[in-house]
Amino acid sequence: MFDFLFKRATETSAVPTAPAASPEQVAASAATASRRDEQTRRAATLDGNEAAAVALILESEFAGVRLSAAEHVTSRPALEQVLAAVRNTDRRVAKLMQGRLDAIRYQQAEQQKAQACLEQAQRLLADEKLTPNQVAELDRQWQVVADVPTLAADYAAARAALAARLEAQVKLQRTIIDAMAAVRKLPEAGLPADEALLALERHAAAQAAYQQAPEHNALPRHLLSDFAAALEQTRAALTAPQKQAVLAEPAPAPTPVAAVTAAAPAAEAAPVKPARQPKPASKETDKKFLEIMDALEAALEQGQLHTAAEHDKWLREHKTRLSPAQTDHLNHVRAELKRLGDWARWGGNVSREELVKAVEELPGQKLAMSELAKKVGSMRDRWKALDAVSGHAPKSLWERFDAACTTAYAPAAAHFKQLADERHANAAKAHALIAETQALAETVAAGGADLKNVAAAGQRLRQMWGRLGTIDRKEKRKLDHTFDKVLAHMLSPLSEQRKLEAAKREELIVEAEALDPAERHTLDQLRRLQERWQEQAKALPLERKTEQALWQRFRAACDAIFAKRKESAHAADHERKAHLHAREAICQQLEEATFSGDDKAQLAAIAKALKDAATAWNASGTVPRAAEARISQRYHNATGKVQAQAEAIKRRAGAAQANALRDKLRLTQALEGELVTDAAIDVAGWQARWAELPSLGNDYERALQGRFHAALAAVDGQRREYAAQLERNRARLLDEILRLEIVAGVDSGAEFARERLKMQVEVLQSSLKSGQKPQSASAAYLQLCAMPALADARAASRIEQLFRRIGAAERT
Repeated sequence: MFDFLFKRATETSAVPTAPAASPEQVAASAATASRRDEQTRRAATLDGNEAAAVALILESEFAGVRLSAAEHVTSRPALEQVLAAVRNTDRRVAKLMQGRLDAIRYQQAEQQKAQACLEQAQRLLADEKLTPNQVAELDRQWQVVADVPTLAADYAAARAALAARLEAQVKLQRTIIDAMAAVRKLPEAGLPADEALLALERHAAAQAAYQQAPEHNALPRHLLSDFAAALEQTRAALTAPQKQAVLAEPAPAPTPVAAVTAAAPAAEAAPVKPARQPKPASKETDKKFLEIMDALEAALEQGQLHTAAEHDKWLREHKTRLSPAQTDHLNHVRAELKRLGDWARWGGNVSREELVKAVEELPGQKLAMSELAKKVGSMRDRWKALDAVSGHAPKSLWERFDAACTTAYAPAAAHFKQLADERHANAAKAHALIAETQALAETVAAGGADLKNVAAAGQRLRQMWGRLGTIDRKEKRKLDHTFDKVLAHMLSPLSEQRKLEAAKREELIVEAEALDPAERHTLDQLRRLQERWQEQAKALPLERKTEQALWQRFRAACDAIFAKRKESAHAADHERKAHLHAREAICQQLEEATFSGDDKAQLAAIAKALKDAATAWNASGTVPRAAEARISQRYHNATGKVQAQAEAIKRRAGAAQANALRDKLRLTQALEGELVTDAAIDVAGWQARWAELPSLGNDYERALQGRFHAALAAVDGQRREYAAQLERNRARLLDEILRLEIVAGVDSGAEFARERLKMQVEVLQSSLKSGQKPQSASAAYLQLCAMPALADARAASRIEQLFRRIGAAERT
């Protein structure tokens, strides 16, 4: 079944044959192929020759050759040259060149970043005051730089040197702190005075080494001075007993108070007088003093320097008698407080320096005004917090910070001033709008304004009030109250009228809800209600919320009606579809109908089927309009098909009847021809031949049967008389044939032209005289068949021709 596919695929005639190439085209193609091969060989032998690759790319007209040569172009000048040449002609090569240029630019940018980090590291190495935060910032900058092998080793060496310096700083600072702690512990170590002094001298000798160390400039500002003070205090503590031993009569060591430095000598005068004892303090004071001392020490351990300073201030304001051990412990705690305070001041100054730097960088950050104000405020708060923790800052540093904050805040100050001016201007606009509203209210109260215009004015005023802009909060509240009061006074007549209009809208809603969706004129009534609604809305609009709520209700009522009608329409459509299915079933039954039995039974079955189909068709009802023409045409075609079967059966039966009529007429004419001869006639034989022919069952059967039996009856009795009658009727027969040919419109032949013309005149005159309708051709032919008369071959042929014409007319 698929032979036609293979046939089409193999047919050479279906594929158009390309015209033969001319010799010039063949030569040009060969030259092009030769150039391509030669350039391909050149591209294969480039082997990194960038200049040759660039030249080949610029001169080649083949994209593949250019792409192969482009693989050997790597330098930036060559890449830029090739990109400029092929940017608009070779997309692949241009993309390759652009990608390599981008990679080179990226590598150069990373190289510059790495070089900047290396230079920064070298500057930090040359800086005497190296700080850890500078190295941490350097590390952050290096982490975002891609790997640069050419500078990685140099940077690693510089970073290692910086790490070594930081480690030396930490080591030196730790050494000085440990030495200072050891110096402060010498008076309590219990060593002999000589050994203690010798150890103290060793620490004093180390002080010079500390001051000459390479990283001494990076030490905290007061660390060396604290160490020197510790040396002096310890030396004084160690030499005091020796000075007292020189005295003639040593006095008992006085107990220092909290406000006196520990181990202060009292040997300035030659006679040693006993120290004046303070007044004994109460036990409650001693207990609270000791509690404050413990709180001071606990605050120092927790790093709460500000709290510790408050405790020390209280201790200095309240004096009490302490034991030597308690006095030494208090002095040690105060020394630690001083050390931590020095550290805090140093750290506070460092933090202040960073704070000043951060404030100075704010103008370049392009922050929003609100964020800028918050930033400056937070910076000032942090400065105050540092004052509370680390003490007051130097005046010069404070002036620098204050100037930076003022400069950074200047755009925000100008911005906020502009906003304040705008608020004042908006307030002036608000007053003007209130005055305008008041004037309109007076006009409305006098009855000189249209309510529709009042509604539009009220909406306009509300919109203008909403677009006023920002106003100071207190003033805005007062202005809002005044405006609402004046506007309400202006709109009071409008409110009363709107209540009436709202009632009218309610009536429209009730009318819409009362409509019957099934009535015929419901849509017209609903349309009129909608028009009335629009007219009322145009005449006087209600408040937006009220209008919207009423409109939603009215629209819901309208939608309900449309929904119910749509539901009814859906039901009707469903019913029409059911009718369509019923009619389709009728058509299918007619299209698939088959009839069996003889011709009569088939005709009866066909007639019943057509009648039943017509009855069911008329009872099925309407169908969808879109399918009406299609299903009607299908029904017409189906009934036409069934009727065609009936017509075929009828034609077949008519043909059989016509053949039987012809055969019986011929048999009768043959019997009458035998009567005029002297030949013997076998009556039984002729009767048998007549019986073999089918019965016509109509007037022709009776006419021919009477004529045939009359001829048989004449065989035995009146043969001569009957033969004479047949002879006499010959002329009459010819006249009737001619007359019938005229009536049926059949050609009579040239030999009967004169008689035909004469007969036509007689027929016309006879019909005009009688005034009656001429006899039909069928009745005349029936009389012709019933007339006993001799007929030759020509007459018999004319009779059969008349039969064919008249029979065809009757069947039609």
